Amino acid sequence: MTKERVLSGMRSSGKPHLGNLLGALKNWVQLQETYDCFYFIADWHALTTGYADTAQNREWVREIAIDYLSAGLDPDKSVLFIQSLVPEHAELHLLLSMITPLSWLERVPTYKEQQQELKDRDLATYGFLGYPLLQTADIIMYKANWVPVGLDQVPHIELSREVVRRFNHLYNVEIFPEPQPKLTEVPKLPGLDGRKMSKSYDNTIYLSDSQATLTDKVKTMMTDPARQRRRDPGNPDVCPVFDFHRIYSTEAERQEVAQGCRTAGIGCIDCKGVLIRNMLTDLQPLHEKRAYYVAHPQEAMDVLVAGSAQARTIARATMAEVREAIHI
Repeated sequence: MTKERVLSGMRSSGKPHLGNLLGALKNWVQLQETYDCFYFIADWHALTTGYADTAQNREWVREIAIDYLSAGLDPDKSVLFIQSLVPEHAELHLLLSMITPLSWLERVPTYKEQQQELKDRDLATYGFLGYPLLQTADIIMYKANWVPVGLDQVPHIELSREVVRRFNHLYNVEIFPEPQPKLTEVPKLPGLDGRKMSKSYDNTIYLSDSQATLTDKVKTMMTDPARQRRRDPGNPDVCPVFDFHRIYSTEAERQEVAQGCRTAGIGCIDCKGVLIRNMLTDLQPLHEKRAYYVAHPQEAMDVLVAGSAQARTIARATMAEVREAIHI
């Protein structure tokens, strides 16, 4: 039986962090065992909000390529590619822009939300308004059946479905299947300051952080703000460090840490010590692979370049169908 196809990507707007690993990469690694997977680095998408400062774009593409491979994405099981090396994405985006009502783009929730969050940037551009349509081109270029996303991205997939229906109806074809969201359970992972882990907040643990850097960062993590002294009891339910224990520690360790916190039986330093040990153990395989690719970065890039050629072969075939359908 032919495997159903999955597609997803990551914007090259900075180095990947633990939130990216737990919220996306680990899930992608599992999916490649049962689906026909395409995973790409979305360097054009990074320009939708970061067009004014592109100096680090190539460096971030290399970092993501290294992290893709270090996290376990396998070029023998998945097609790994770079968006800008497949220019057919831009062509399909252009053609889709001809048939997509402006109101469809304006009603995407993240359009206004990100304008509010990123007030320091001028986002009154077509690129920013139209990036969900570029996402649509990314997805349907490979006739993907599934797109692994969080809840906040579901409206983007619904837009893709509407565009597919409109295209197929206008040109009386069935070139593209309607993509479906594959909801992923994202564990709660706060940043070092207790807010959502985000590059824009500078509160992240990067996959590229050394063991020493990770250790130092965890030691400085915010804990229960009500626990001012070692002898004060704490509340693990409001402690960001305990959210990490839920991911990296065993049930027995979590119970011991929680009880010790509530009774002031252990201090925050001891609690963080257990967490650091468990995190380093869990991340050791990734760190080992990463050390190799950092020493051989061209090998990582070669994998993505080869994958881009593979993706482009499929993209060219799709665009031949599209051009035939619209008689150009």
